[in-house]
Amino acid sequence: MGRTLQNTMINLGLQNACDEAIYQVKLLPDHNGHSPSPSACFLDSMASLGLAAYGYGIRYEFGIFNQKITKGWQVEEADDWLRYGNPWEKARPEYMLPVHFYGRVAHTPEGPKWVDTQKGKTDRNLAENISRVLYPNDNVSTNASQYCKTLSEMCVCARWSECAERENREQEFVRYDMCISYQNIICVYLNYVDILDNLELGDVFIFCGLRFKDFCDIEPEKFQNKTNGITPRRWLLLCNPGLADIIAEKIGEDFLTDLFQLKKLLDFVSDEMFIRDVAKVKQENKLKFAAYLESEYKVKINPESIFDIQVKRIHEYKRQLLNCLHVITLYNRIRKEPNKKFVPRTVMIGGKAAPGYHMAKMIIKLFTSVGEVVNHDPVVGDRLKVIFLENYKVSLAEKVIPAADLSEQISTAGTEASGTGNMKFMLNGALTIGTMDGANVEMAEEAGEENLFIFGMRVEDVEAMDKKGYNAREYYERLPELKQVMDQISTGFFSPKEPELFKDVVNMLMNNDRFKVFADYEAYISCQEKVNELYRNPKEWTKKVIRNIAASGKFSSDRTIAEYAREIWGVEPSDVKIPPPNEPRE
Repeated sequence: MGRTLQNTMINLGLQNACDEAIYQVKLLPDHNGHSPSPSACFLDSMASLGLAAYGYGIRYEFGIFNQKITKGWQVEEADDWLRYGNPWEKARPEYMLPVHFYGRVAHTPEGPKWVDTQKGKTDRNLAENISRVLYPNDNVSTNASQYCKTLSEMCVCARWSECAERENREQEFVRYDMCISYQNIICVYLNYVDILDNLELGDVFIFCGLRFKDFCDIEPEKFQNKTNGITPRRWLLLCNPGLADIIAEKIGEDFLTDLFQLKKLLDFVSDEMFIRDVAKVKQENKLKFAAYLESEYKVKINPESIFDIQVKRIHEYKRQLLNCLHVITLYNRIRKEPNKKFVPRTVMIGGKAAPGYHMAKMIIKLFTSVGEVVNHDPVVGDRLKVIFLENYKVSLAEKVIPAADLSEQISTAGTEASGTGNMKFMLNGALTIGTMDGANVEMAEEAGEENLFIFGMRVEDVEAMDKKGYNAREYYERLPELKQVMDQISTGFFSPKEPELFKDVVNMLMNNDRFKVFADYEAYISCQEKVNELYRNPKEWTKKVIRNIAASGKFSSDRTIAEYAREIWGVEPSDVKIPPPNEPRE
């Protein structure tokens, strides 16, 4: 899987030997998603834990689009990742099999039979649409069933590969399909539904004609939660070797296969030398990333500033707009008191908007427009810079995450399924500002809420507000800084040539905001002031960083997969070592 090769070389201790040859012949296609899927981390973990397993996936003709920012607008370019062929794949047409959809189970004297099905090969165009583009245009009516078909295809492949005797395949599959639906498909399907921006998050999801709740009522034991994780080999050793080295010096190298060992770092929270080393590694990563930004974006940024990062899909529920309102508030404060000492900050947002998602595209345009004004205002200088990170993907994630000081995880409570980006930031020494949503909740449990910057409504507050009714205008009238920001956006301060440009954004925030941005604005601004206050004290900031790294053991995909293996698959991880190829096997 693309850049996984580099990860494998690191795991085998062969990276230096392979780097030059691989990069010279350009055989490393980049993973062009927002981040590597949990599946990539899971495969890494299964290999590391000694689980003999296969991963099945769809071979998409095109990856998610390449994103260009032209005059502040997102422009999509096809990601033709197969243009030079793929040296790692081997076509096996002799094993091609039809995939059936729909139909019914008929009870016959010979046993149950699956009849009246539609075959995937019936309509070639329809069938090939499933594997045409990774993350096609978000559209509920056309895509919900397509995603189900995609998942069904993977299950059929997996099951047919498993069955040793051909005559058993069709009968066994009917039973197995129901089982695997409970264990895995539902989880994956929910992740796909997450990208369908027109769905209300409270809607009832339909699967195989039944509601998930019905499945759960019938056999609740088959519904289990497994918190996602990330592979520390990729997301620490590979992307942040400096940090991995100083951790290994203190606690040894075993943490890379047992991330819970990071708890040993708690013994060094007050160790002056270790505090200095952690801060030094972060500063080196920031300097390296600042140089990259200067060469790529022609913007000179202050490496002493807070690197404030929000990288994820652009979506209303992830509330990049709340971040944007904070940026404008900071800008207004600097202009109001230009001689006051402000903690310098570089705010970066990255991520792709689905091609047909108008509001997400407007959010990108607003942020880039705000950046144009802020970055060219001489009053502001290097105290505030605003950068949109174009075409966010794995290779960029590997640069930005180790350099981050502050990780923005600010979705409305109750809307984020899980997410793993926050875990990567935590492991790499960034502090989190976030709501009690998704994995933030477990991160706060592990590290202690006092070691994160938690703000805003909790799930019960959101539910109470839904009952009472959310009135955005009430906040607009009550909070002068919020009113000023919204008036600037609506009167064209950031779009002087097109004063009406952001009317849809303003209208949504004022009249139709499902994700209640204004309701958390005041708490968010206040929490950001606490961030500034702590950043003024580098030693205390770094102590919090160490506590976060020490608490990130739970978020290893090794733990996730060990739970899958024991509690779902019924197998035990093995630590049996395979002998090297030069040693004879018994």
